[in-house]
Amino acid sequence: MAVHPIKRAGWPAVLLAAGLCAAASAQSATADAPPNNAANPAPNPAAVLHELTQSINTGHAEASLARITQLEADNASIPGLSRVKGLALYATENLQAADAAFTAALVADPADTESAQMRGLTLFRLGRPADAIPLLELSRSKTEDGKADPNYVLGLCYMDVRRYDDARHAFAAQYTFPPDSAAAYLVTARMLLRHEFIPVSQQFAQKAIELDPNLPMAHELLGEIALVGNHLDEAISQLEAERQHNPLEGSVYDRLGDAYVRAGKYDDAQRSLQEAILLEPNSTGPYILLGKAMLKKNDPLAAATYLEHAGQMDPSNYMTHSLLGQAYRAMGRTEDASRETATAERLQSASNPETKNSH
Repeated sequence: MAVHPIKRAGWPAVLLAAGLCAAASAQSATADAPPNNAANPAPNPAAVLHELTQSINTGHAEASLARITQLEADNASIPGLSRVKGLALYATENLQAADAAFTAALVADPADTESAQMRGLTLFRLGRPADAIPLLELSRSKTEDGKADPNYVLGLCYMDVRRYDDARHAFAAQYTFPPDSAAAYLVTARMLLRHEFIPVSQQFAQKAIELDPNLPMAHELLGEIALVGNHLDEAISQLEAERQHNPLEGSVYDRLGDAYVRAGKYDDAQRSLQEAILLEPNSTGPYILLGKAMLKKNDPLAAATYLEHAGQMDPSNYMTHSLLGQAYRAMGRTEDASRETATAERLQSASNPETKNSH
């Protein structure tokens, strides 16, 4: 089965930890189980579930699975065992088997909202958002104090099936914004851009500005969208507007500098990026862009100064080393240039296995 496209971009911790959160919920439900003090006691179902969930919570999902397999072989009748098995399988990234376990749990107990929520999360990660939606809607409506809030994933599912207004309502619930507010439109526009729904993202950001012309970061987001499409004049216009509304936000100056570099307006880029550094001195982005701008202005010494500082802050950025190699070469420092270029190639290859395998 094809991997869901959002999987490639990496998972937010809230998704990867959802199995453990749900296991913790199951653990709390069994923690008060009474002890069985008989000489040869039969397995206490609540105590067994407590032990298994505690094992999952402490990073021993494989051991829990082995114990569950033995219990199944012994035909142990333990209500809730399928749910805990699903949690262990989810924690080990065995999503197909986790789906089967949560399905079995729901057959045994259709009112098991925890299994419904976890199966919804699992189906989403398997690239089946349409199937995940009813389960996540059910768990959202019935779980008032859930450990793994389904609104975020539900919003992503709605985006995948092009139900954009429903996505807005889900993200608004996640952030406790009124569903038709400017803030709800803007946060949804951000999510849409992140997952490359570019035209809809632009529409939602524009709607946010219509509802609140002074909403912080709305023009900035429209500027980012314009940059994605390389519409540089529009990007500069939107980012300059954001700078007027939001003069202390360093990222605005950074992105504005990027737009000016791309447009070949290197003096404007230098000014904006230096302003970005004054506001955000610990961010490497403006230093790297300044290095690029100074190279374009045929000032390799200044470029090297900025890029060396960026390299000290983050030695693992291949772009810094690549540009620094260019600066050194322009200065006649061929040995240093070769070293930096080789470092850039090594870092880029390490971060991109496909490139590495193609060599």
